[in-house]
Amino acid sequence: MKFSLGAVAMLASGISGVFGAPPMTPQQRDLLTLVETRDVDERSSELAPRAPTCNTPTNRGCWSPGFDINTDFEVSWPVTGVTRTYTLTLTEVNNWLGPDGVVKEKVMLVNNKIMGPTIFADWGDMIHVTVINNMVSNGTSIHWHGMHMRNTILHDGANGVTECPLPPGKSKVYRFRATQHGTSWYHSHFSAQYGNGIVGAIQINGPASLPYDIDLGVFPIQDYYHETADRIVESGGAPPSDAVLFNGTTRNVVTGKGQWYNVTLTPGKRHRLRLINPSAENHFQISLVNHNFTIIAADLVPVNAQTVNSIFLGVGQRYDVTIDANQAVGNYWFNVTFGGQGLCGVSNQVSPAAIFRYSGAPATLPTNPGTVPVDHQCNDLDNLTPVVSRTITPATFNPTTNNTLPVQLDPAGGPIFIWKINGKSINVNWDKPVLEYVLTGNTSYPASDNLIHIPQANQWVYWLIENDPDGIFSLPHPFHLHGHDFLIVGRSPDAPPGNQVRYKFNPATDNGRLRGANPPRRDVAMLPARGWLLIAFKTDNPGAWLMHCHIAWHVSGGLSVDYLERVQDIPGTVSTQDRNEFNQNCADWRAHTPLYPKIDSGLRMAM
Repeated sequence: MKFSLGAVAMLASGISGVFGAPPMTPQQRDLLTLVETRDVDERSSELAPRAPTCNTPTNRGCWSPGFDINTDFEVSWPVTGVTRTYTLTLTEVNNWLGPDGVVKEKVMLVNNKIMGPTIFADWGDMIHVTVINNMVSNGTSIHWHGMHMRNTILHDGANGVTECPLPPGKSKVYRFRATQHGTSWYHSHFSAQYGNGIVGAIQINGPASLPYDIDLGVFPIQDYYHETADRIVESGGAPPSDAVLFNGTTRNVVTGKGQWYNVTLTPGKRHRLRLINPSAENHFQISLVNHNFTIIAADLVPVNAQTVNSIFLGVGQRYDVTIDANQAVGNYWFNVTFGGQGLCGVSNQVSPAAIFRYSGAPATLPTNPGTVPVDHQCNDLDNLTPVVSRTITPATFNPTTNNTLPVQLDPAGGPIFIWKINGKSINVNWDKPVLEYVLTGNTSYPASDNLIHIPQANQWVYWLIENDPDGIFSLPHPFHLHGHDFLIVGRSPDAPPGNQVRYKFNPATDNGRLRGANPPRRDVAMLPARGWLLIAFKTDNPGAWLMHCHIAWHVSGGLSVDYLERVQDIPGTVSTQDRNEFNQNCADWRAHTPLYPKIDSGLRMAM
């Protein structure tokens, strides 16, 4: 993907009027229709009741005999004997009327919806998802974001890495066990699809670190663009989003089109809400007027409860929170705002918001607009403590060329840029994925796969990511790792990204900033602008695992490496059935003639 200098300049200067401050008067948000959601019974047809359990509103830490909130799910998990089956049918629709009332030239839908169906399961269940590609012009692959895929690497859904794309007219079954519990999402890892609509949520029921009464379910918040992904990518820009969707719904307060998304709270009860950011580019600051959030999980990692009045939600990240309905019965704005001087997303939508309405309140608009929360400056919370602890010894970390990954915006002729990490821009081969080399014993890996080999087993490996400290301009990046949760060992000092303060890692001064005693752990973390991020993970999951920026424009432009972890052990984790299906799908793909040429890294170019 190409990235224009003009787009960088636009981001650097910010865009006035699009930072999503709450409206000053309720008249600015005239009521059309409240989309009532989060009825607890709405999911009964999706997930059959479990056997009697110790997991009750007063004891959410318990789950089943031998498994509770203190269980290390990287070591052990339940085996329920239950298989949850789903079918996702992917289609293309032209001239589609969007949720904000604007016709979009092309969208790609899951089961005829812009937000696909939620995958529900219990901790330890097997999940089987049949994906049917009924699109005309595109292949596809579906990635199950954050799921570790232990012993099921061929189902990770990263085309060019773990599989060939699924061609039009074909279907395949993804199979994996829910070894973790919590909240996540799925999306296409092929070309323009993820941004054009092929996305959905995952809810794995399990124990929690805080009692609660009602599970409100998943709450995805995402950016939305009127232009198609392909055209945006080809234009070389990163435009403001045209709308912010709340579970696929939005209300345009300027045109009066669309609908308010409504969530019902029960007075006096504590509610669990599962926040997801499946955006292409926008990071969000979220707040609920007159209410706090208590964080109980970050991505798929349970954490000790921490109460905040607003949350920064980066692209790809999830937070499970509880909300106490302890205010007067009424209606309250759930607001989305933007910070970081416009360098972690902006939108043309005025005051994106949803409505949280207490049961018994009239169906009217909230009257209190609330206040804009503190600017998080595109930074994650750095004081979350996982329930299941990890301890490492990073105090003597020494950066070398073998453990340092520089990120760069690389000029490629005039005002156009591509993205590099570790000196290369990834460009996968759809026809011959990395795991085909592994399974056939071929070690002639192309340089364009940007592989990093990690042969050692069950050891902590450290990776210092440095964000172009000497480049012309630097943006924050949400880095996501497949196959693992990583420890956030440290990051550069906090600074507004617009100030472009240069921080290059210096062991003499920065080793004191590192945290080895139970640091935050997750699968997406923000790399500060012109700063650094030090992460670590344990080599206990053989596979080919991408680590990439989750901003669609950036991974489309090549901002990814591929960790080839314990290559010698990978074949032993692959079943005969998986290998046969892998070979057949690649044969089907090679027999297919794509309608359009591959124009990006092959991993994603989104909305």
